[in-house]
Amino acid sequence: MEVGAERGDMQKNRRSDDASRKTHASSCSSLKMFLVALSFAYFAKALSGSYMKSTITQLERRFDIPSYLIGIIDGSFEIGNLLVIAFVSYFGAKLHRPKIIAVGCVLMSIGTFIIALPHFIIGRYEYDSPPRWVVNSSLTPSPCSVGSTSDLSQDSKLLEVPTTDCEGDSNLSMWIYVLLGNVLRGIGETPVQPLGISYIDDFASEENAALYVGCVQTISVVGPVFGYLLGSLCAKIYVDIGFVKLETITITPADSRWVGAWWLGYLIAGVITLLSAIPFWFLPRSLPIPGSHTPEKPEQTSFIKDSDPMKHKYPVEEHTSFIEMAKDFIPTLRSLLGHPVYLIYLCVTIIQLNSLIGMVTYKPKYIEQHFRQSASKANFLMGVINIPAVALGMFSGGLLMKKMKLNITGAAKFAFVTSFIGYILSLFLFVMSCENAKIAGVTLPYNSMEGVSHDKHSVFTTCNSNCFCSANNWDPVCGGNGITYVSPCLAGCTSSTGSGKNTVFSNCSCVGPAANLTANIGQCSDKDDCDRMFPYFLALSVITSFIISLGGTPGYMLLIRCIKPQLKSFALGFHALATHTLAGIPAPIYFGAIIDTTCLKWGQKRCGGRGACRIYNTTAYRIAYLGLTLGLRTISFLICIPGFILLSRQLKEEHDTLRGSLANGGTELEVLRKEEFVISNSKTLQRTSENGTDRETRL
Repeated sequence: MEVGAERGDMQKNRRSDDASRKTHASSCSSLKMFLVALSFAYFAKALSGSYMKSTITQLERRFDIPSYLIGIIDGSFEIGNLLVIAFVSYFGAKLHRPKIIAVGCVLMSIGTFIIALPHFIIGRYEYDSPPRWVVNSSLTPSPCSVGSTSDLSQDSKLLEVPTTDCEGDSNLSMWIYVLLGNVLRGIGETPVQPLGISYIDDFASEENAALYVGCVQTISVVGPVFGYLLGSLCAKIYVDIGFVKLETITITPADSRWVGAWWLGYLIAGVITLLSAIPFWFLPRSLPIPGSHTPEKPEQTSFIKDSDPMKHKYPVEEHTSFIEMAKDFIPTLRSLLGHPVYLIYLCVTIIQLNSLIGMVTYKPKYIEQHFRQSASKANFLMGVINIPAVALGMFSGGLLMKKMKLNITGAAKFAFVTSFIGYILSLFLFVMSCENAKIAGVTLPYNSMEGVSHDKHSVFTTCNSNCFCSANNWDPVCGGNGITYVSPCLAGCTSSTGSGKNTVFSNCSCVGPAANLTANIGQCSDKDDCDRMFPYFLALSVITSFIISLGGTPGYMLLIRCIKPQLKSFALGFHALATHTLAGIPAPIYFGAIIDTTCLKWGQKRCGGRGACRIYNTTAYRIAYLGLTLGLRTISFLICIPGFILLSRQLKEEHDTLRGSLANGGTELEVLRKEEFVISNSKTLQRTSENGTDRETRL
């Protein structure tokens, strides 16, 4: 009978082991599926977010709005996050996380489609060309009608095209749909990061958690590569493609009035985001925690004795009522905000994200305006050069953290050093500059075409005094002398030949006889100095982006491990809430407002009023843009000093607390329960149990 009982026990143990292996295999499969699904969701949200930033100048020109208003539109995404993120991250962690993420992806796709909606409602795009003179068909139109007002008679049939037709001008307020769509996109993105990362950290083994998070963060940086490439492609296509004859368009992608097919990319991004929601509907609410033979109750004693506990794991609460969770909200928030290291980390990341968001939002525009590149080329370079360097840095940071086995202190030091090195290298960007474009009456006076200045000049002079010109219109022409004039009229041109992009103006009194008194449509390139400096700017930008991004994953893991396990999802959500509120929303607005102060020539709306900026003071733009970016990062480094002091003090207290518990004869279970209420240094302590006696060994 004893033999039979032993055989029965062996068979029972064998069945138990087989079930355990099957459960483990199923857990790994589900976790990998979740990892792939989350990576795709990160890719989709990053693609649409980067595409939004790539269309900034297109939206400015299409809706005739300044940069600060574009900043409000860009920040509306963070407003959407702000509306729901605290509740989603707190209650969502206690509910079915994959399905909540799926709902979020659907909302993101709907918001993306709404952003593209104005194109199908608003009329055709009409760029601000000056009024043309309507003359008898036998005569050639003249940009400048020579003579005085008294010379005009009814018989001459010279009538200016009316500019009072403003029926379609109200359509320009359609940018509000872009703002509302971006708000909805922000609401949908809310659960993806806090719930996704906490799900991985809960159910992945400790040695793989950092690598998995690094992979997801890397994919989130790869998404912008395709976002900016899509932006580059759409920027080459005219906004009303298929509805107008392209041969009648007199502007090119290099013109400051050009608007690409911005709406097309949003339709593509919306479809991709919608597809990313599908896998999450089929994933389980929870998975067995690594090392547990009884996944339903991971906190029991057998789990602790049979395996090295994962003290940063926090089991899913299956039977907590909504009322109980609501009552616990305020105490949980008070506990989180009472953590000094977490608060210091929060302040540092908020300031650094202000710098990062402002820089990234307007970097394509900086390349366009400062180095005189087209929007398509600026987006292309961001996608194929700058963003891959960031992706490689994020992945390398996660890999280095695993190989070097960095603890919480090592991760903090690593993130600080990489950020500081990138900061030092960024200072060299100040010397990489080029001069303002030579524009008569804007950057230099008519009577002195040699030196470029930043003072205000008059566009009216003796050579165009007899012309009836508007100082507000922007229709640049390039004179034969290499100088750009605001319009053919202000260049004193009295005749023209050709049509469309091939129009040539002649008898231009302001150009001078040395240049044959001719001018071609469009702004002069005049960017030899910029072309020489631009490659150095790109190279340094790539190097600094890579070095700074190396500390991204270790810094994020510091956030995860510096808090109590039961506060993890809530801490991630509150961190996202604070950064969205204090960095994501205001940074694009005040960066845009400061950039607006460097504008030299504003466009004119059809019904009057200031439109989008046409030309900037490049020197002032560089100082404002780079100075604000690096100034914010300087402040963040100063705050890091007390942060390191508090972190060291906290780790010492935790170590003393654990040592005291062991010295007082506490059991392993009691010690582990106490560790739920202190923040422990990952991989610092290893517990073993021999003959019922607990001892501590240093790794």
